[in-house]
Amino acid sequence: MKDTPPVPNTRKRKSRTNAVHAGTRRSQYGEVSEAIFLTQGFVYDTAEDAEARFLDAGREEFIYARYGNPTVAMFEDRIAALEGTEDAFACASGMAAVNGAMMAILKAGDHVVAARALFGSCLYILDDVLRRFGVEVTLIDGTDIDAWAAAIRPDTRVAFFETISNPTLEVIDIAAVADLAHAVGALVVVDNVFATPTYSRAMELGADVIVYSTTKHIDGQGRCLGGVICGTRDFVRGVAEPYMKHTGGSMSPFTAWVMLKGLEHLDLRVRAQTGTATQIATALEGHPKLSRVIYPHLPSHPQYDVALRQMDEGGTMVAFDLTGGKDAAYRFLNALDIIIISNNLGDAKSIATPPATTTHQRLPDDQKAALGITPGLIRLSCGLEDSGDLIADILDALDAA
Repeated sequence: MKDTPPVPNTRKRKSRTNAVHAGTRRSQYGEVSEAIFLTQGFVYDTAEDAEARFLDAGREEFIYARYGNPTVAMFEDRIAALEGTEDAFACASGMAAVNGAMMAILKAGDHVVAARALFGSCLYILDDVLRRFGVEVTLIDGTDIDAWAAAIRPDTRVAFFETISNPTLEVIDIAAVADLAHAVGALVVVDNVFATPTYSRAMELGADVIVYSTTKHIDGQGRCLGGVICGTRDFVRGVAEPYMKHTGGSMSPFTAWVMLKGLEHLDLRVRAQTGTATQIATALEGHPKLSRVIYPHLPSHPQYDVALRQMDEGGTMVAFDLTGGKDAAYRFLNALDIIIISNNLGDAKSIATPPATTTHQRLPDDQKAALGITPGLIRLSCGLEDSGDLIADILDALDAA
């Protein structure tokens, strides 16, 4: 059967319900937990069936794991239901999703406008890979709408940005950028990792393509790499899928199963982590050893009003800057007892990262300075530990710094 069987209208259900049930496909055994279909290929009853499937495979018919798999399809349907998009394509990593979305759209001679405050690997794709293939890229201050208006041209094909930037938590006005991009027929592609599906309103505000590193909050327990591209069915199946399935960036069935399990309690985890982040940001603001505390829902945040419009809560990430620079930052990090030092985020464990010497190490110093990535900057991903314990751990480490 080539047509998708009738399923409940997930759009009428609340997101927490969709996170548990959307996209479920049960085998003849009626299992409760989603099945892992660990197979690279599928059997056809006849040669004629094989020919027909390669000619026109329906959503419930599978050919090869790089093209699609029942477990992966469940994850795609579920994340699309959460994000409010028509479809999704699951990828091997977050960067596979970013690269795939951009490469599937662009060709030599196209023009991209992007916020310059980006994760280092995203900057590499824009500033190195795309330029090598003849794509013109203009990098701007993403918080400045006038800069977007000046940079977007009639031949602009894509506007790209992180809805909340890594690591300085700049908040981009999605609706304002979308209005400018759509006026010239450009697509708005956003990396929505820090906002998470729990707080995302990206599609509602005008984003056309939404990408996630599912390695972060969606897995949320430091187990697997993954990514996903969300958008209209025409874009996902007609533009992104052909590029991804032929270049090998698809998600594995086992990873898709892990991500399905993560989605079941994503909302609960993210809301608990956000509560902790809010408490930590409030407790740290004004601390004598910190020159600034950055959190989208602190009134001191430069884009506070935009953050209030775009997100119900401030998210799970906090950044703060030690006045003593790199030496003070390292003394702080080395004095932490509960919070671990790593470069991941969105985990059940709280993680502290010094971006200037890790995730953004290879950026030239002048670019770091322009982005506010100082030697004393700490990016804190708040986990599920007791918030009082975390605040005490941070304050003790600041004393040591």
